[in-house]
Amino acid sequence: MTKEQKEAFVAEFRDRIEGSQAVYMTDFTGLDVQGMTDLRRQLKKIGAEYLVVKNRLVKRAWDETDLPDISQHLTGPTGVVFGGEATVEAAKTIADFQKENKDRPVFKVGVLESAILEPADIERLAKLPPREQLLAELAGAMSAPMAALAGALEAKIQEFAGVVEALQ
Repeated sequence: MTKEQKEAFVAEFRDRIEGSQAVYMTDFTGLDVQGMTDLRRQLKKIGAEYLVVKNRLVKRAWDETDLPDISQHLTGPTGVVFGGEATVEAAKTIADFQKENKDRPVFKVGVLESAILEPADIERLAKLPPREQLLAELAGAMSAPMAALAGALEAKIQEFAGVVEALQ
């Protein structure tokens, strides 16, 4: 790469970091070309992207952002997953891919908005239920007190009707 190409990569990479809600760093050691292609294809389906990068250039781009320092994790082969809007889905896709490919790629670190995620945190994120299920659970939790209130009010109305009937 020429100096101009490196500078262009750093600028583009910085913009991608700042435009993504989640960025996951992985070690792809042990994955063959076919495995990398399959992983990229699966991530592309959900709107995420996987790039193999040079640690030195990532560090340079990362230093130009306001995000926490992750330079200690930039060792060895590094693949970067840009989650975009598919924050949980990207982690889930990689976790599912690991099960089929001898735990490869391995999570190094992740950054969600401005919080650093250790590999265990990313794996917990990957185990979250789908968004639709979480929304359904939230709706159920919010409607339960209202249903209880409606039942209590109905019981009081029936009790009042019973008292009026007894008075007749």
